Amino acid sequence: MSATTDATLFEDDFIVTAIDSKKYDRVMRITAKSTDSATEISLDVNLELFPCAPQDHLTVVLASTLQLDGTKEDKGWRDVSAGDNATLADMFEYVCYGKIYKFEDSKTDGNV
Repeated sequence: MSATTDATLFEDDFIVTAIDSKKYDRVMRITAKSTDSATEISLDVNLELFPCAPQDHLTVVLASTLQLDGTKEDKGWRDVSAGDNATLADMFEYVCYGKIYKFEDSKTDGNV
C-alpha cells in the first residue's frame, strides 16, 4: 500500500525480526529491518490492536500530518477522521500519532 502525499517523510517495507513483550502490559517492542536491509526500526505497538510475529511484513510511513493534502491539522487525528474527510490514517490498519521519542543516525558504508 503506497501513501503518496505531500506529508509523507519516509516510507519503506519492513520484515519483523524480533518481538519483546516482557517490559509492558499489552505493548510489545518490535524490531524490523527494511527489505533492502538498509534501515532498522524499533517500535512499540499495542499487541491487542496490532498483533504481529517475526517474519511478518509491514509498511511503515512517517508523515508530518495525516491530512492527504499535506496541510497541518488543528485538532487531533480522531477529531479529523470522525467526519467525512479521508485521512492518511484511513489507509492503514495501525496508526501511531504523536512525537518520535528517539531517532539515531547511523553512518556506515557511506550511508546516512
